[in-house]
Amino acid sequence: MPSTKPRPPNRSAPEDPPGRRRASWSSRCSLGLSILEVPVFSKLPWLIHAFSTRPGGVSPLANEKVLNLGFTDWDRRENVQENRLRFQIAAGAHDLPLVTLKQFHSDLVQVVDDAPADPCRGDASTTNRSGLLLAIQTADCVPILLVDAKKRTIAAIHAGWRGTLARIAAKTIGRMQMHFGTKPTDVLAAVGPAIGGCCYEVGTEVATQFLSQFSDAPDYFDEFRTGDEPNPIQWLNMMPPGHQPPPKGVLLDLRKANRSQLLAAGLRPQNIHVSDLCTACRPDLLFSYRKEGPRSGRLMSLIGIRS
Repeated sequence: MPSTKPRPPNRSAPEDPPGRRRASWSSRCSLGLSILEVPVFSKLPWLIHAFSTRPGGVSPLANEKVLNLGFTDWDRRENVQENRLRFQIAAGAHDLPLVTLKQFHSDLVQVVDDAPADPCRGDASTTNRSGLLLAIQTADCVPILLVDAKKRTIAAIHAGWRGTLARIAAKTIGRMQMHFGTKPTDVLAAVGPAIGGCCYEVGTEVATQFLSQFSDAPDYFDEFRTGDEPNPIQWLNMMPPGHQPPPKGVLLDLRKANRSQLLAAGLRPQNIHVSDLCTACRPDLLFSYRKEGPRSGRLMSLIGIRS
């Protein structure tokens, strides 16, 4: 299992790499909610998109009211439904049916033709139908919204480490090519707020799995280790095997990994817009399951085609 060892507070932010420019993102306030957007998406008059944040809403959490958009054990269903309505109104999409998924950290991509009565299993959805609002929920995992402006096709992706390892972003691009004739060079991508490489510690067994699948995997980690290296502390302390400190984990940058997959799938670098917001570093603005535990709320990212 990935390590849950707490990390120290975020250090000073490094210089943004290409594709992670803060200027490529904007925020606006509506009905007391703060919504994150990508200006290049907002220039398309037929497109609706939005990334939610924590403030606002009616869900009681600690000493605040938050915009929890997922059905969790600690929150009432009526609160979540009210929060979703407020979010859709603020996003300008109150009249569109919300198409959510039963997410289970897979590489399953659903092609959506209409609004199902119950959520389908999967971690990505795509459509070219107007009047539908595709949505995915996150609380550390990577939300990715895609739009093909020429074919008027959209997609929403939930990419945790398992989905990233299974190449769900690349497979969604492939599904768009197969069903709608999308050309990857025409696709715009928004990679939303997620836990950053500053805070997301995983075990070396996870790092090893990435190394087996991706040639550039070492670039996703702060320092790459497989767990086979000798533990110098054992020798310094003369501790017998089984009594030395547990092996140190590594820090994984899921956003960098998914950006790499989008590039490999054929997207142009200038068309990939990556948020630099870390969910674990910004508990005032976002939810983080890794930092808050089971009582964390859920963020929602949505995209739709106006009727």
